[in-house]
Amino acid sequence: MEISEKLDVFFSEEHIFNSAVLRLRSLILESGLEETYKWSFPTYTLDNKNVVAIGKFKNHFAIWFFNGGLLKDPYNLLENVQEGKTKAMRHWKFNGEDEIDAEKIKEYIDAAIANQKKGIEITPIKKKQTAELILPELLQKALNNNPEAKKAFDSLSQTKQRDYALYINEAKMEKTKISRLAKILPMISVGKGLNDQYR
Repeated sequence: MEISEKLDVFFSEEHIFNSAVLRLRSLILESGLEETYKWSFPTYTLDNKNVVAIGKFKNHFAIWFFNGGLLKDPYNLLENVQEGKTKAMRHWKFNGEDEIDAEKIKEYIDAAIANQKKGIEITPIKKKQTAELILPELLQKALNNNPEAKKAFDSLSQTKQRDYALYINEAKMEKTKISRLAKILPMISVGKGLNDQYR
């Protein structure tokens, strides 16, 4: 499916926040950003660099700012997408169309564009890696029992392998570890990294 078709589907499919996300789209397009489609969401770029995106969910819709951590946020509207994990990404959540404040939205988008034009962005900090990667027993067993997933896992970068190992290890309860494993095995099998959507 072409990008234009994916965008058409996103903005035309029946959804409680349809008219609201169309308003956000209109405001973003007025800024001159280029519209594309990434990670199942309309994404807006400047010189091929991600600036903002639109998301719609069951109970809210949102604008994501890829380098929102650098925005001043005078109205205290931005939230960290994954507290403790994401350094740069911030989102502005809305629970209804009546919460859309066009002037404030334009103000934040303009600030994000200005930062991008200056090349101001948050660079991920490389964590020091130990020489040996030790996989959680649960993940190791699952990979041993699934040759296709093991082959795909082995071809991932060490950083992506560590992300998966950490994701399982961080879960405190066994049932959480098992549910996380069920979630990541299909991603591993197709060669995806756990955090690819944020990179």
